[in-house]
Amino acid sequence: MIMSEQLPDYPMDYVKVEGEDCGDLVLYALSTCMWCKKTKQLLDEMNVAHRYLYVDLLDKDAKKEAMMEMAKHNNSGSFPLIVIDGEDTILGFKEEEIRRLSKR
Repeated sequence: MIMSEQLPDYPMDYVKVEGEDCGDLVLYALSTCMWCKKTKQLLDEMNVAHRYLYVDLLDKDAKKEAMMEMAKHNNSGSFPLIVIDGEDTILGFKEEEIRRLSKR
């Protein structure tokens, strides 16, 4: 099931995807990025619960907030970025690392 979820005090909606609980996974992606699409597709195929944002589709203020949130985990501003439990990250399409999420 896919639903939109706005977090308290956060000006943007994450899209929430139900699935296997592998921790709190947040995917920051661009709607036009091939590697972002592959990452999203892999998470979906693995049936892993996650939230995601297409940062390029956000309004100016929300985009700024998303980029500041991403910078806490990755200063390069690169996509895709998966943040796991607010601590660990996977930057880029790294299939083996993403597949290991379901073994956590």
